[in-house]
Amino acid sequence: MSLLELIAAADARGLAASGAACLDRCLPQPAEGSEPDPLRPLWAGCADPRLWPDRLAEARAALDVLPDAPENVRRVRALLAEAPDDRADEALRTWADACSVLALDIHLGHDAVRADATELVGRCRAGDPRGAGPLVSGETARQVRILEMLAETGDGAPTGAGLRQVRDVSAEGQRVLRAAVSRRARVRG
Repeated sequence: MSLLELIAAADARGLAASGAACLDRCLPQPAEGSEPDPLRPLWAGCADPRLWPDRLAEARAALDVLPDAPENVRRVRALLAEAPDDRADEALRTWADACSVLALDIHLGHDAVRADATELVGRCRAGDPRGAGPLVSGETARQVRILEMLAETGDGAPTGAGLRQVRDVSAEGQRVLRAAVSRRARVRG
């Protein structure tokens, strides 16, 4: 299934966790002394829908205190502000979809520059990664894998089932992007 089809078929738990995972991968390496995982509260809200509103508020607050935040953080903040407080609403699907696009867009920004960037992200989400660089195609595959993992456990699964594996996949994606950004900075400097 394509990424678009998986998002369309995902349950509320899958949408919440895939959105949180996408945002997690968009955050840069935390500055020294900063909270190393400002979205950690959001993961508890993915496991238990009753906790979602409070954990969403905690994640928003954790990002709001970051001074001189880079563009990626400002974009994540904006999406957290748009996240619905009710996980059962169709607005959650729209939000998770926007998180997917943001993650791919940020990866594209660190991949080879392309003139057809918007079209490329759309094609990758529809299942056609031809011409995508390694960061974008890797991020697309990661999003598909996460949604497939979440679909296997489903909304009726025990609290937290599958979320640890999703966090592991997302953390690996963070490392890949941060390494690419660091390598790119060394080449420029």
